[in-house]
Amino acid sequence: MKWVGRTAYLALLLVPLIELVFAEERTVTLPLNDVSQLELHYVTATPVRYRDSEALEVRLAGPYRGPDLDTFAYIPGLDFHDGTIEVDVAGSLLPSSLSGARGFIGIAFRIDAAGGSFSSEGFYIRPTNARADDQVRRNHSTQYFSYPGYDFDRLRREDPGEYESYADVVADEWTHLRIEVGGATAQFYVGTASQPALIVHDLKRGAEAHGSVGLWVDNGTDGHFRNLTVHAR
Repeated sequence: MKWVGRTAYLALLLVPLIELVFAEERTVTLPLNDVSQLELHYVTATPVRYRDSEALEVRLAGPYRGPDLDTFAYIPGLDFHDGTIEVDVAGSLLPSSLSGARGFIGIAFRIDAAGGSFSSEGFYIRPTNARADDQVRRNHSTQYFSYPGYDFDRLRREDPGEYESYADVVADEWTHLRIEVGGATAQFYVGTASQPALIVHDLKRGAEAHGSVGLWVDNGTDGHFRNLTVHAR
């Protein structure tokens, strides 16, 4: 089931506007206090006031289907290939979350929304892992995945430690995320760090993939987003 937050008519009005801005300025900036600017795919989204900021609250909709899937609110009409994506996120646990929940929250990119497969690349953080007493959990604070087929479990099993790393984040606090994408390589920056927490040189959709950008959450996450900027080069 696909969850859509506004009418198809409104989505059609937004698509030409976003394409025009992206083509002329090469930058899209969304304050994320208006859900009408997004299409919802297996998530709900609600404009809220959160930690003294206008923000968008994003949560899974419907039953949990498994890890690292196509669960995001995305920008209709956006066609991103290479460039930079920045956003502030705050992830925490819902009271109903399962024991394995970690506040999973991040960004999906090169989403094949136009083609209808919703295949994508993505990076996310696990906020409750970063300051755990268990060092193994701390090492799993950031994660790359690619939908479909490359969830954390497969990547961890086949290439331990290559697609996840440590970063100091705190649950329920605003954290700045930045993703630099070029060809088959992406670098994931967390917080104010000048060096990437995670580098991936073999994006699974390949160097020529392109598509939309989305606000991604997973199981048991109470997710909040603000200040999304997408810059293409």
